[in-house]
Amino acid sequence: MTDAATSAYFVPLEQLPDGTERFEPTGHTLSTWSTDMQHGSPPSALLARAVRRCEQRADTRVTRMVIEILGAVPLTEIRVRSWVERPGRRIELVVAELSAEQPDGSWRAVARGTGWRLQTADTAAIAHPADAEMPVRTGTSALPEGTFWHSGFIDTVDWNWLTPIGAPGTSHAWGRPTPELVQGEPLEPLDRLFLVADTANGVGTKIDPAEWTFLNTDVTVHIFRAPEGDWVGVAAETSYGPDGIAMSSGVLHDDCGPVARVTQTVQVRAR
Repeated sequence: MTDAATSAYFVPLEQLPDGTERFEPTGHTLSTWSTDMQHGSPPSALLARAVRRCEQRADTRVTRMVIEILGAVPLTEIRVRSWVERPGRRIELVVAELSAEQPDGSWRAVARGTGWRLQTADTAAIAHPADAEMPVRTGTSALPEGTFWHSGFIDTVDWNWLTPIGAPGTSHAWGRPTPELVQGEPLEPLDRLFLVADTANGVGTKIDPAEWTFLNTDVTVHIFRAPEGDWVGVAAETSYGPDGIAMSSGVLHDDCGPVARVTQTVQVRAR
């Protein structure tokens, strides 16, 4: 793991002959749940970047991505490869895979992203967001000192928390990640969206993280409009079942309004 003083979540190492990219994570990727693994947001954004860049076409954009967390993403070198699984002129499916080295020296996939890329067309005349607007952002309002979640990744985001943690109903927060995703590259709007999307289960939680853990196994984001700007708004809530399983769902916003819906499967356990 590279020193967190580096102003990026990942430092690029090299691109292998088969197109696989090697990265070193920095301390900015640190999880809220363990000091031995990455938060889900930076790997999710790295997979979104890979899908976006794979055989990139100017007339398409990513419209839905599913991030599957296959295991803890370690704070060691990781590798990302991507390919077009289902090519097409108007619709294509792209897959990206993130691997980490195991103790025996082998490499194993620890996260995977699949994204539909659709050909775009001019439908401005019928544009209509179905979801409600986010409350207006009021500058920055960080988590209170002593809040359980303070960690490497969470502390890299400028926050504007509009709802107290655990409050009933839909909760709202705005986030603006400050580091680059990959050192030396401007942060793209889609990558920024995925840096914040994984926090929906935290924004929408109704239980105390000091008493419960609630790790998500996946992130699914349907993007009906390309995001813009530096801030991502999250309007989220979590539904809890009686058997240790929950579902977080919400809407992602930019300053122009809603852009996407997000869902996560969550495993809940008492500490």
